[in-house]
Amino acid sequence: MASLKELKGRINSVKSTQKITKAKQMVAAAKLRKAQSAAEAARPYASRLAGVVASLASRIVVSESSPKLLAGTGKDAVHLLVVANSDRGLCGAFNSNIVKAARLKAKALEAEGKKVQFYLIGRKGRAVIRREFPNAIIGGFDTTTVREAGYAEADAIAAELVALYDAGKFDVAHLFFSRFRSALLQEPTEQQIIPVPAPKSAVAADSVVEYEPEEEEILSQLLPRYLKTQIFGALLENAASEQGASMTAMDNATRNAGDLISKLTIQYNRSRQAAITTELIEIIAGAEAL
Repeated sequence: MASLKELKGRINSVKSTQKITKAKQMVAAAKLRKAQSAAEAARPYASRLAGVVASLASRIVVSESSPKLLAGTGKDAVHLLVVANSDRGLCGAFNSNIVKAARLKAKALEAEGKKVQFYLIGRKGRAVIRREFPNAIIGGFDTTTVREAGYAEADAIAAELVALYDAGKFDVAHLFFSRFRSALLQEPTEQQIIPVPAPKSAVAADSVVEYEPEEEEILSQLLPRYLKTQIFGALLENAASEQGASMTAMDNATRNAGDLISKLTIQYNRSRQAAITTELIEIIAGAEAL
């Protein structure tokens, strides 16, 4: 049984930890409001841009002369998994759920005879993927030098992915991130980003719309912007999801610390009472001996 001094030390230690987790919970809650607003504000633009791309794509016959981001390479042999994680921990299963989704996809593709490669965004999750797929990581983007990943980072990531695509390093790219639903729910999401799939919100091909210049020329300029927008949206969704997961994890940790403090306090009081009782018995026994 632990001594009274040890129990008192543990209680004080857990109380100190509880103060830290409570402070981190409050910081995450404050950051969540800003991150959630940014993610929600970006969704209408991304949706409208998807509609424009769909309208244009529905009016052309995809061929070898079509923009490569739309037409693809004509092959389906090499798949690039772009995994977006955070740089910090203490956010529950946020990072591990994204990595898990990517690993399952990689295993499924390998079972189909496809070659799988990885492009990693953020620091967390790298160790797991590097351990399981040591020779499959062909690139990545370091976000530790930026306070909040934004459009400039999305632009740089998209440019690097397009360069790898043009160099023939892969045929299909899938983006893995966490879509923000609420502070309690973050949904690991997979999205094909290269070649750009025709969005479901396509406008009917017989709509009375005339484009100038031609649709393919517009698409050649619009598709890179569309790719950047998808990556930017994923970074914003990840930021909101990370703060939501962190707030929930720290709230749970604070509650667990409170429960542990209660249990240790009860144990301390019982041990203290037992020590006092033992001391009284020894005093009474000594007095009777006199």
